[in-house]
Amino acid sequence: MHLRKKIYIALLSALAVSHAQAESKAEAIELKAVTVIGILPEKLESVPGSFTVVDEKEMEAKRPFSVKEALSNVAGINIVTSEDPMSLALNIGVRGNDPRRSARTLLLEDGMPLFLAPYGDPAAHYSTPLDRVQRIEVVKGSGQVLYGPQTVGGMINFVTKPVPKDGFAGSVSATIGNNDFTGLHANLGYGNERGGMMIDVLQKKGDGVRKNHEFDVQDFAIKGQLNLTDQHTLIAKASYYEEDSNVSETGLGVTEYARDKFQAPSGKNDTFEHERKSFQLQHIFQIADKVKLSTQAYYVDAWRSSFRQTDEPGGFSGANNATGFSVLERCPQPAGTAFTEVQAANCGGRHRPRSYDYWGIEPRLDFSHNLFGIASDAVIGFRYHEEDIKREQYRGNTALFQNLSYAQDNSLPREKILIDVEAKSYYGQNTFYMGDWAVTPGIRVEDIKTKTDIQRANGNAHTNPQSKLTNKQTKVLPGFGVAWNGIDNTTIFAGVHKGFAPPRPSRDIFAAGANTAVAGETKPEESTNWEIGVRSKYVKGVSLESTLFHTKLDDIVINRGGGTYENAGETAMAGLELAGRVDFGTIYDTSHNVYVTASYTNMFTAEFKKTSPVASHGVVSGERLPYAPRHIASINLGYQHPVGVDARIGVDYISRQEPHPSQRVLAPVDAALSGLAGDIPSYSLLNASVSYKPADSKASYFISAHNLADKQYLVTRIDGMFAGRERQVFGGIRYDF
Repeated sequence: MHLRKKIYIALLSALAVSHAQAESKAEAIELKAVTVIGILPEKLESVPGSFTVVDEKEMEAKRPFSVKEALSNVAGINIVTSEDPMSLALNIGVRGNDPRRSARTLLLEDGMPLFLAPYGDPAAHYSTPLDRVQRIEVVKGSGQVLYGPQTVGGMINFVTKPVPKDGFAGSVSATIGNNDFTGLHANLGYGNERGGMMIDVLQKKGDGVRKNHEFDVQDFAIKGQLNLTDQHTLIAKASYYEEDSNVSETGLGVTEYARDKFQAPSGKNDTFEHERKSFQLQHIFQIADKVKLSTQAYYVDAWRSSFRQTDEPGGFSGANNATGFSVLERCPQPAGTAFTEVQAANCGGRHRPRSYDYWGIEPRLDFSHNLFGIASDAVIGFRYHEEDIKREQYRGNTALFQNLSYAQDNSLPREKILIDVEAKSYYGQNTFYMGDWAVTPGIRVEDIKTKTDIQRANGNAHTNPQSKLTNKQTKVLPGFGVAWNGIDNTTIFAGVHKGFAPPRPSRDIFAAGANTAVAGETKPEESTNWEIGVRSKYVKGVSLESTLFHTKLDDIVINRGGGTYENAGETAMAGLELAGRVDFGTIYDTSHNVYVTASYTNMFTAEFKKTSPVASHGVVSGERLPYAPRHIASINLGYQHPVGVDARIGVDYISRQEPHPSQRVLAPVDAALSGLAGDIPSYSLLNASVSYKPADSKASYFISAHNLADKQYLVTRIDGMFAGRERQVFGGIRYDF
């Protein structure tokens, strides 16, 4: 696999060099501008489904602290911030899907997948830093058949800033805030008609939500564009990301939470480290005015390792009654008492080092035609994708085991799992234009082969033999959408598509009737997604969108806790999304603009449709899905002044949520003390921001506050109770040149 990858990259480089040398001998030519448009087409009025674009202007006005704040005004999205300090590990749920690690939401950067492993471990421990993002595209409706593999909920694509075209350009910015937060960002580039290059450097650090939870993030990126001829363009991008955080992935028991909801006694020792290297190469061949062949190649090498000392919130272990106090991993501790930082410093714990290596190549042909006398835009493409995953776990009783190198040198891994994935995707879509109508049928075929090699050990001897399994799946995913544009600046749309989430690796599945995770063939999740809606700018200064949706999901995979999962049958999710913006300055033709933005989601259905035969699983027909709030709302009131002031104040609201099913059927003592059981109460957060950019000035100034009222609230019970972030205020200056 590695040899093929190196050969492929070498061939691409050789072709690019030879092509560039040949063209350098040619006479100067007039070049056409190349526009990278992300996952949304140029003709937005023909898109037969719901979508939202959060552009750079909106982000500059709102000054979001993290992705959570950037997407808070997008209908249908629920982002749960748990143990991570700055939404570094995204938990995004779309239309009632479980938000845990965004596993059912396809995350992309310029069309490249961002997960640790898109098929084998779709966990979002990384997202593109907002500082180098030009816009965020959110797609929830029909048209998802062009992308994959996660299409049960929706897609989010972070479109990075383009290379400058007219000489030197860039910016530098500095931010500072409470909780010891500091941020530095620099962007510098140069370009002309032949192309250009841009570098991006970022560092952010500060204190997390809980005590002893410092974080330090660095991101470096370089992006280049070479316009070889008026038909051929190369765009290359390489990035390096590094995170070093103190994070306790286990929450608190009820007694601990009541005493101090922000405590983390083992936080100084608990760590999360993440290193990610990526490379993306795009070749755009403009064959004719209406025929374009785009070929994308990508490669990602990621490593993450976590160390935790607590793995039993509130003393809950799944077999013993909870005590109300969390238990140190493999460390003597008096029963029913809270441990101290001194105890934690002298104890061991568990390491979870994991490495991920994946690459892919995807040629895609976009062309216009008049088949059967009907004007059409068509897309056909293919993607080949491979993954290598290595997951290990080490446990030790002494403080020496806090060092990963020591643990690896002095013990066998308690668990070692090797996962290989080979995925082939074929897709095609055609949009027929018939007067005011745009009709879009499409299809995607996912062909996946997953090999899992499992080996477990106890102490220094292997007690379980190796288990080698192969799981093959082929799924056909059709889609169909219609858009009607018979009213000025208005689109009425409807669509249906088959959604898909790959089967989890065999290590993670739980077989009915067994007491532990066992090896077996897991089923993928499949859904049928319907929606109908309207988006309109018919009234001057007013933009509105409303969507009614229904999703039927088969073989949903639920988290049972303890690293095991199960297929839990059918679920149904249905709701209404509303979003809009009113600019009174545009309505009344004045430069003083008062504006209102709002979004609301009513998830009136989000329930299991089948009762599990195993009572301890907690899956009961008619009960609410985990972390699927019935109501999500956001409203902002703002004012834009001609001198360059943009001020905004807003409220975000999340209604009551329920935990995972297995946490709802705990024994009475465990339910009362572990912190795992019980609802997550509703909460409202007050946010505000002010930015000022004087006319004819290259400098801009800003201040932003999230949870301005400093409300204390519970956000999740996954692995115990987690409090939401306290008030976060930060301000800064940015200079553009």
